[in-house]
Amino acid sequence: MKTRDFHFDLPDELIARYPAAQRDQSRLLVLDAAQHQVEHRQFPELADYLCAGDLLVFNNTRVIPGRLYGHKESGGKLELLIERVTGEYSALAHIRSSKSPKPGARLHLVRNHGTEPLAECTMIDRQGELFELAFEKPVIAVLEAIGHMPLPPYIDRADEQLDQERYQTVYAQKPGAVAAPTAGLHFTDTLLETLKAKGVDTAFVTLHVGAGTFQPVRVDDIRDHQMHSEYLEVSQEVCEAVRTTRERGGRVVAVGTTSVRSLETASRSGELAPYAGESDIFIYPGYRFRSVDALLTNFHLPESTLIMLVSAFAGREAVLDAYRQAVAERYRFFSYGDAMLVFPSQGV
Repeated sequence: MKTRDFHFDLPDELIARYPAAQRDQSRLLVLDAAQHQVEHRQFPELADYLCAGDLLVFNNTRVIPGRLYGHKESGGKLELLIERVTGEYSALAHIRSSKSPKPGARLHLVRNHGTEPLAECTMIDRQGELFELAFEKPVIAVLEAIGHMPLPPYIDRADEQLDQERYQTVYAQKPGAVAAPTAGLHFTDTLLETLKAKGVDTAFVTLHVGAGTFQPVRVDDIRDHQMHSEYLEVSQEVCEAVRTTRERGGRVVAVGTTSVRSLETASRSGELAPYAGESDIFIYPGYRFRSVDALLTNFHLPESTLIMLVSAFAGREAVLDAYRQAVAERYRFFSYGDAMLVFPSQGV
């Protein structure tokens, strides 16, 4: 398949630059690919589509304030985006500056584009497009003191105070992501309690979403695309919850593409098993799903690996038709946008 096969036209004004006033005020498009049916609902009505015995699988990663500003010793300005915290005093990062720092260069980090250095780090070496950094203070402490929430590039604005809360799920636990698992942003504690009272179970995987999630597909044939790598954990407890759900006839509903990638990575042997480590799994049409029965997700960028994953699950034509309907109905797109509940096409 060609990358252009996953294109759709999206008016710029449908890109959500801010979240809805309340988390669960988002809209919900429901696609039943097997029945060729689309419904337009509100997000709290998700409960209508779930039954006692179903299992929601969430990603409990926590977004770190991973964007930093500073300058080199020469005075040249720079912007850092932490890709991964590799130790208490070390990290890998993307660096934007007029000239890339060389090994041994000291970087002075400031608050809000100021000039007074509040922290320092040293560039140790390059790892491909990433820079290995050594900090003088614990990385997480530096980020919490002067870091900014790493909003996606298409939001096209500086982070604000509201993003500290809203670009984070209510169940976030394990720090490490530099992009939110956005399908989970719609959930409130009240809705989670409603689903629990209905008999819907929950389980939590961890996938630390990296900045590579926004990396465009630059090849014509999607099979030539090199997927970025991310760290994930799927516990024995999750595996047993999935197995028990399936045995009793319930459905495994992945909340977000990151939960899909986690479960399917852990199922690569043919059966779901505990897993902790890197994954560069790339799911596109033709893939056979092993552990997911339904998918809750946001609307994704044209020609992205994420719309390819959803297309693998529900069929490319069904997904693109649903996207065209979402555009016509003025849904809000991307991280702070509306949601989509997807039931698969036959044979998935």
